[in-house]
Amino acid sequence: MQAHENEFHSPQNEAAMFYGMFLRGHSADSLRRQIDIPPKVFRKWMRAREYDPNFREQLKRVYIYRKRVLAIFDSLITSEQAGRAWQ
Repeated sequence: MQAHENEFHSPQNEAAMFYGMFLRGHSADSLRRQIDIPPKVFRKWMRAREYDPNFREQLKRVYIYRKRVLAIFDSLITSEQAGRAWQ
């Protein structure tokens, strides 16, 4: 395992934290906005001239991580909604 892989909590744990907030009444859309990094923002970050290549690599890892968290969060929401439909 490379050193940078230890920089983040597991995306599953992060998504579970947001899912817990959802279960306590927070809006799914509001939580998605907190999790996500919009592509437009990411492109702006990548164009910034003051960022060195190492920092850009970190930004890429953060972007990928947040997208994973968002995908897991969405799957938890979908599973919860499907469970309600079966009841």
